[in-house]
Amino acid sequence: MAAEELTVQSHIQHHLSNATMCSVEGEIVFNKACENAGFMALHVDTLAWSIGLGIIFLMIFRSVATKATTGVPGKLQCFVEMIVEMVSNNVRDTFHGSSKLIAPLALTIFVWIFLMNLMDLIPVDFLPSFAGLVGATVFGMDSADVYMKIVPTTDVNMTAGLALGVFLLMIGYGIRMKGVGGFIKELTLQPFSSSNIVVQILLIPFNLLLELIGLFAKPFSLALRLFGNLYAGEMIFILIGAVGLWQLPLHFPWAVFHILVITLQAFVFMMLTIVYLSMASSKH
Repeated sequence: MAAEELTVQSHIQHHLSNATMCSVEGEIVFNKACENAGFMALHVDTLAWSIGLGIIFLMIFRSVATKATTGVPGKLQCFVEMIVEMVSNNVRDTFHGSSKLIAPLALTIFVWIFLMNLMDLIPVDFLPSFAGLVGATVFGMDSADVYMKIVPTTDVNMTAGLALGVFLLMIGYGIRMKGVGGFIKELTLQPFSSSNIVVQILLIPFNLLLELIGLFAKPFSLALRLFGNLYAGEMIFILIGAVGLWQLPLHFPWAVFHILVITLQAFVFMMLTIVYLSMASSKH
């Protein structure tokens, strides 16, 4: 095992593996024992870090909201107000419906995804090595069998879960604003239409196919765009970490550039969510 860890391949494989928990024949097992568990396995690290960062976001913003003053604001209040104003302006310019949910939703999406992406700037060996040390010292485990991925958005299950939530909101808003009948009409009577009722009926299967493809492409694009960009960035960090002591001078310039990537990806996910919900609530 020690010899495997010295290779670049084993180094990359270890850092790309999630801490997994599953049930096999009624017994709770972890990591390698869950290789054949399929969808019945839980990525414990993804859940823990995403929930923890969500709680941190709520605590910080709640603290700022309760302590907000009309006088000279502190640095944290200024920073939070800038984010809230930025999100509010984008919602106002992009969402053409009327809903009190969109702005808080957009704010939550942007800050939560940004915090999860921000974990990518922590040196890739730091927290996984600490987790391996704890596993070996406290639980008597082989440190090579202890996995810890600290960037939730490099797990496609996390990004797919976020996209699925947006997809359900799109369906809900579409039905709420147009009714079930109006929602079905939009799926079946466009983009091809005809004044002849017989021709229109014949066009329904083609319209339905095209509209369903467009509808389901939205959550797929949301999930895979965020996952692909963050996974690629994490892969580069892992490759840099594989060079040993020379990783720090290489890590710094990529981390500086990656700040733009993690911010942009959080912003893109937020904006597309607003656009998709605006399209879902608009009547054609």
